[in-house]
Amino acid sequence: MIFKKFKYSILTLLAATVLMACNNDDMDMEPMAMATCSDGIMNGDEEGVDCGGSVCEPCADSTGPDFTGTFAQADHMGRPGINTTLSFDMDGMPSVKDAHNVTIPSEMTASFQAGFQARLEQYHDVYANKLGLDPMDVNYENNILGLDAATLTTVLAADALDVAPDAPTTYFDPGTDADNDGNILVPDGDEVALTGRALQDDIIDVSLILFFGGMNGDRFSGQDLDNDGMADLPRLTSDGVGLTATINSEFPYLSAPE
Repeated sequence: MIFKKFKYSILTLLAATVLMACNNDDMDMEPMAMATCSDGIMNGDEEGVDCGGSVCEPCADSTGPDFTGTFAQADHMGRPGINTTLSFDMDGMPSVKDAHNVTIPSEMTASFQAGFQARLEQYHDVYANKLGLDPMDVNYENNILGLDAATLTTVLAADALDVAPDAPTTYFDPGTDADNDGNILVPDGDEVALTGRALQDDIIDVSLILFFGGMNGDRFSGQDLDNDGMADLPRLTSDGVGLTATINSEFPYLSAPE
């Protein structure tokens, strides 16, 4: 009798364990693996992988960005947009942007500079045709930094930010007049440019100014040449999108959604 009671107690316990370990919708009634804080899986009521929730230790930072997992390089970010705006046809390459993204900076100039320059010159031909002008008369004009097309695309092809310890950190500051000669939009050596990036730098507009702005930075800015209230030149020196967000000054430099 004692043996029967003991046997019944064990069977009851086993049955209860199986029932407790099954989901309500487990029709086959197979036991589930119980969540633990060391199985490398985010399960149970965990807030992260093996952390947070009612059982595990709190996650180190459950509110910050999640940098776990495997990442693939999507774009060089030294000068964003360069390998998009100056992309060109390249034999054997389905995408110059993709090829540029997987090339180390020391090899970028040899691989991409000539194509970038050709694309920059081609843009001017396209706009000449749109304006009904001879493409030979509408060429790239040395920009506000005094850079010709070859020099500019050589600088931009290698997508790595320059460092100037003795100058302001900025993508471009056309308001600098170091020699106090009154010229801030004439390339006389005053301009501070491409010495890094500040959080509020509008790098797309700066790139467009360097591409299409000519010596004074406003060559193609939608000018109304005949004063009829209609733009006679295309507006190529801005994308029309301003940066209005306040960006956090600490990594990862995020801002609130707008």
